[in-house]
Amino acid sequence: MALAMGACVTKAKHEQTVKALDAQLADAQRQVAMASDTIATRDGEVKRLEQALADEQAKVAALDAEKAAVQQELAAATARLAQLDEELATTQRNLAEVLKKRAGLKADLDRMAAAMAQMTARQVVAELRVAEYKGMLAKFKALIDAGTLDVQIVEGRMVLILPVDILFPSGSTKLAPAGIEALAKVGAVLATIAGKEFQVEGHTDNVPIRNDRFASNWELAAGRALVVLHALLDAGVPPTQLSAASHSEYDPRESNTDAPGRAKNRRIEIVVVPDLTGLPGYDELTRAAGG
Repeated sequence: MALAMGACVTKAKHEQTVKALDAQLADAQRQVAMASDTIATRDGEVKRLEQALADEQAKVAALDAEKAAVQQELAAATARLAQLDEELATTQRNLAEVLKKRAGLKADLDRMAAAMAQMTARQVVAELRVAEYKGMLAKFKALIDAGTLDVQIVEGRMVLILPVDILFPSGSTKLAPAGIEALAKVGAVLATIAGKEFQVEGHTDNVPIRNDRFASNWELAAGRALVVLHALLDAGVPPTQLSAASHSEYDPRESNTDAPGRAKNRRIEIVVVPDLTGLPGYDELTRAAGG
């Protein structure tokens, strides 16, 4: 009986132990299953994270490639910009040179225009002077044709030349009758020419004269010029248009080595004094002279 009871107790404990072990095993299996589920879940998360990492790495690689392309484009743009800067600098230098040349050409054109204007003004003045001289020549034509008067253009001035030998006796300042008549005709024409000044100039040959009246040819030439001046006044020429001068023997027309040359050097010249007010540059010259 005691053995039976002992066997029953042992069997019950064994069964209880087995149940406990089965429960522990079941619990361990549940824990293993839960751990497997956790591991599976974590494996899924790891895979998702690995995929996300791969995606991000692909994005990074794409961005790196895009960055490299952008950097390459930037380098090309920088090089192109440098080239454009150089071309701009060259263009600016060329433009500066062109502007400089243009300024020089404009200055040249301005100078040429000013020179042309001056030439035109001189031409107009010259044409007016020629026309004026032709008009005066026409007035003296009868006297020129008669041999009483010779008209020449000397150094841009009209000069009326009267041989002294028809005006005065040798060594004298007294007019001969032919001289009085000639000067009356010349003075009558000069009296019709308004706005002009006439300088009467006495000239001699180089033969010295020394007497009580004339110490030298200077005095003789001056005396004759003054006598002619008064004859022109008597003929109606206004005194404001007349002046007198002596050149003595020092402005010969011909050589004094022979009689014909000395005869031509003994003369009275009536110079038509040129009017300089119409000449180009006259105002500037006047200012420079303080006028």
